[in-house]
Order: sequence, then structure tokens, then C-alpha cells
Amino acid sequence: MGPGPMSGPAMPSPAPDPGPLLTPADAARAFSDVVARVEPVAEQLCLQRTRNVPCDFQIVVDGRPGQQANAYQTLDPQGRPVVALTLALLDDARNADELAFVLGHETSHHILGHIPRQQESAMTGAMLAGVLAQMGGAAPETIRSVQQMGASMGARTFSKDFELEADALGTEITLLSGYDPVRGAAFFTRLPDPGDTFLGSHPPNGQRIAIVQRRAAELGYY
Repeated sequence: MGPGPMSGPAMPSPAPDPGPLLTPADAARAFSDVVARVEPVAEQLCLQRTRNVPCDFQIVVDGRPGQQANAYQTLDPQGRPVVALTLALLDDARNADELAFVLGHETSHHILGHIPRQQESAMTGAMLAGVLAQMGGAAPETIRSVQQMGASMGARTFSKDFELEADALGTEITLLSGYDPVRGAAFFTRLPDPGDTFLGSHPPNGQRIAIVQRRAAELGYY
């Protein structure tokens, strides 16, 4: 598991120039090449660092219209890990390093067990909120509403830590796949900064870039 959140303010080095937008044809070729190199590395690390967890990643493009630039990890009905990148994200890609880092980050969520850990946090939050509401004599409808709120807060409790953990392991996967994670993480500079909001789902972009730079240095990259 990679390092957790950094203490103190994050002070990343200037991000390298990501270059211009890829053409649609170049983006498609880059995506195909990146999948061919990143997927076996992620699957091997998954097999090495987990027990009784499916490691046969299915990497797909989410072609639904109107989707924003995004990537996510989920599970199919059989429990197989699925990583999806939207067309908008591919359209915004500047280089193969960015695509490799995104895939490394999303596969890391599965390797680190973030979905079951988040579900456990949500369940705990719902239970505690429901018990407190019952003790206070709340009506059944109020209890259900409080439980939903508790589940949402519980799911978000560790989400920032999960993102930083996935950034750190994603850095390792990107490097092992032959790509530059520091250059790849430059895409954070083009995202709206979530700041450090209470119960926000993502940490500040500067903190994420600093984690990538620090982990890459620990691995001897620079």
C-alpha cells in the first residue's frame, strides 16, 4: 500500500508540460497501447498483493453520450473488476502517460479493496445514525432519512485517503508499465480543484500531485 495523506501543506514541483491534445486517432492508438502494457502489470500486482480477489481486469470505454471526462472502477455481476474511461477523458488526453496513470490509479482502487471498505464504512455510518435516531425517539421515516445520510457520510469518511492511496499505487503501476507517472499526473492541473472541503470525496489537486512526485522519487524515478 502506498503512503497515506501527507502532513502539512502539499508543495508539488511544477508539473511538466503535457503537450497538445491528441487527435482522436492518436488517442485511440495510445489507449490501445496503454491497456496492453498497464493491464498485465496491474493484474500481476493484484495477484501478488491480494487473496481470493478476482484480478482479471476488464478495461472499457464508456461511450454513453453526455458523460464528462471521468474514469471509474466498479465490479460486474460476477465480481470481476471493471475500469471505464469516458470518451470525454480520451478526447482530453494530452499523452499516453496521462492515460497510463489514470488506468494505474483506477486499477489500484480494486487492488487496495476500496469498494468493500467504502461499503463497510457506509453500513457502519447508517447503523450508528439509525441507532442514535431511535434512541432519540425519531419517527420511522426520520430514522430512514437519517440512515441514508449516515451511509453517505460513512462512505465519504475515508474517500480522500482512498484517492491518495490509489495515486501512490497508481504511480508504481505506471512506472512498472514503462510510463512517466509525474507527467501523467499533470492532468490534475486541468481539473477543477476540489480544495479541502469537509467530507469532500477528493483531496486537493496539489496534494495529489505531490503524492505522485514523492512516490516516484521513493521508487528511484528521479
